[in-house]
Amino acid sequence: MAVVSDDGSWAGPGRLQTVRPDGVPVAAPEAVTDLPAAIAAREAADHPRWLWAATAEGYPVLLRAGVRVRRCHDVELTEALLLGHAGRWGEPRSLAAAHARLTGGPVPPDPPPRPADPPGLTQAALFDAVGGPSPAAGPVVLDSLTRVYADQHRRIAATGHPGRFGLLVAAESAGALIGAEMGHAGIPWRADVHDEVLRELLGPPQPVGPPRRLAELAAEVNAAFGVHGLHLDSPAEVVRAFTRAGIDVPNTRAWVLRKIEHPAIKPLLEYKELYRIWTAHGWAWRDAWVSEGRFRPEYVPGGVVSGRWATRGGGALQVPKVVRRAVVADPGWRFVVADAGQLEPRVLAAVSGDTRLAAAGETDDLYAALAADAFAGDRPRAKLALLGAMYGQTGGAAIPALAVLRQNYPTAFEYVEAAARTGEAGGLVRSWLGRTCPPSSTAWRDAGLDPPEEAGSAEAPQGGASGRARGRFTRNFVIQATAAEWALVLLATLRTALTGLRAEIVLFVHDEVGVHCPADETDQVVAAVRTSAARAGELLFGRTEVRFPLDVSVVECYADAA
Repeated sequence: MAVVSDDGSWAGPGRLQTVRPDGVPVAAPEAVTDLPAAIAAREAADHPRWLWAATAEGYPVLLRAGVRVRRCHDVELTEALLLGHAGRWGEPRSLAAAHARLTGGPVPPDPPPRPADPPGLTQAALFDAVGGPSPAAGPVVLDSLTRVYADQHRRIAATGHPGRFGLLVAAESAGALIGAEMGHAGIPWRADVHDEVLRELLGPPQPVGPPRRLAELAAEVNAAFGVHGLHLDSPAEVVRAFTRAGIDVPNTRAWVLRKIEHPAIKPLLEYKELYRIWTAHGWAWRDAWVSEGRFRPEYVPGGVVSGRWATRGGGALQVPKVVRRAVVADPGWRFVVADAGQLEPRVLAAVSGDTRLAAAGETDDLYAALAADAFAGDRPRAKLALLGAMYGQTGGAAIPALAVLRQNYPTAFEYVEAAARTGEAGGLVRSWLGRTCPPSSTAWRDAGLDPPEEAGSAEAPQGGASGRARGRFTRNFVIQATAAEWALVLLATLRTALTGLRAEIVLFVHDEVGVHCPADETDQVVAAVRTSAARAGELLFGRTEVRFPLDVSVVECYADAA
């Protein structure tokens, strides 16, 4: 393993040191005048595992210098995982904080996140390191890195499942490399096609105010309520309008509104969808985030508590399908898009050890196999039961379906029930590899754990939430966080499998990955994706009957992916 100290500037001088896997140095530090060049030379020589404080700070600088590395250990991401495992979720995770805890000094707070500067406007500011040690502090930083890593090595061994937790740390660090590489490469984006889509949906942009179609829909909704000047982008105003019409609605979420019969519903739903496109991915967004044919968001691996990714500005993980028509491959290139279908139910089958559910997981359609086995061929009912168990949906049509599930798949049912009971009691639950659920004061939505509409919705368990709400949170956490781990291991394995090709990973949304590659590499990429999915299942779960099939599309436009 090689340790990197940047001496305050990743693009300038620094120090390198070789250490053993347990963090003990095996050689004296080496001062270098050009850190990227020195890292490139060492990488070419023996592909070490690089140890540094935070991938997000330095790796983009290396990428701009043409330097890529195969693997690393990210101290900050690892510290966050270890703190969570110890029940100290959310404590400062920086190198300085970790070193202070280790040495008994005052623990500094983490610096605030950088603002989401669109790269098209402030590319340099987005990637420049903020602050950092002075050149004279280099040896201290190097010593901090080695000492903190040695301590992390000991703490990983003490987790109870060091093999699993070590895989989580390795995958999280690999994800940080991939996220930086994806931001550097960018997503191919046709600004002209984007403009056509927006004009088709919204009409031409207006010098002042919303586009024409939004104005028309707003007028329709106002007329349906018999009012004037109702601001549709204000949920409180819309709720009051329904109240005046004699309809009680808790909020203006789409799944709530679809259950209501009123002439305002149809134009209101269309307005909400188009307004979101206009504000989140409209002309202003395009001008800020798309340049030189690429959309370059900044990804935040592990940005939500379930382990799913987030982005710092740009909304790359929520691009509406209609807007994806602008994501067009370069001439002579294609997208290979792979989506893991029914991932969470398959994860439940693998982690619970329920042999009957695992047998259903051998098939391409788990819900159909479940229906044939225990639900008299009723696939929708089988799906409702399984999603209801994972998301805590206990009312209505789910009640008899859950009873069938409990009777026929008791081990799987008890797995999520036990997680719910632990959460209700205020205890900690963990994913398969050891990511730990946050305290109950964290919002469900912030955690990235919104249940799908077919399973019913839930309000966020804010501070002071009931034990039952906490149980619903932890019930799904053990599954969704493990699914995020499977997807992350898939991504890391695929990155290695693409070595030597021109192909680049450019898309990753929860359980979907997209590779941009020359047309003559598509067969190799498809094979690599499928092999990586199988390998991810083996690395996480060992020998299991459960399969993790992928729907794979080779397309020129992202919107055409199945």
